[in-house]
Amino acid sequence: MASRRVLVIEDDPAIRRAVVDALSYEGYQPSQAGTFAEGSEAALRFPCDLVLLDLVLPGGDGLELLRDLRLGKPTLPVIILTARGEEQDRVKGLRLGADDYVVKPFGVGELLARVAAVLRRSAERPSDVGEVRFGGGVADLARSEIRLDGGETRALSEKEAELLAYLARRSGRVVSRAELLERVWRLPAHLNHTRTMDMTVVRLREKLGDDAAEPRVVLTVRGKGYLFQGEG
Repeated sequence: MASRRVLVIEDDPAIRRAVVDALSYEGYQPSQAGTFAEGSEAALRFPCDLVLLDLVLPGGDGLELLRDLRLGKPTLPVIILTARGEEQDRVKGLRLGADDYVVKPFGVGELLARVAAVLRRSAERPSDVGEVRFGGGVADLARSEIRLDGGETRALSEKEAELLAYLARRSGRVVSRAELLERVWRLPAHLNHTRTMDMTVVRLREKLGDDAAEPRVVLTVRGKGYLFQGEG
């Protein structure tokens, strides 16, 4: 943890300094930005392990910056720092790919605990799984594509690749819909967006060449969730 790099994108100088000081004291290597432009350049051009992102920034919306990050660095962990307490704002950020959020005013202890938790979970991102072999081909998650045995190549969306990686790492275990919502979609399980998840599974199966009527790679376990069965 002592060498992890955390970028703080926050327009309030007092809050930014307090967060940077707390991170430094805890052993992280913090850097900082106070505007949309500075934050975008720092996050996209320079290496870091996690971003703390304010939603209200001079020169742009933090949610727009989050969209850019998800395109440019899809596996980079992001925690939203926001004074917006309404659930719809928090949910929007989570849907765009934020890993967690902290509502201002927040305690330093809470923030540091969330940083540590998100960094632990980030080890489960799809970048940690290079290739997934299955009956019929191989999924190259670094390239976000599937190569079928017949030579055809099919592109994977970010969410399809992340879902496949998560299931593949747990091959042979049934993964519940609630777990997938929280860990892949990063949404509270009680929101119950299972239709979005199920449609992603349908598209993933199509790209895997998996028979929708009798799937052999991504199985549905009725009332429980999904099960990945790899090669063989």
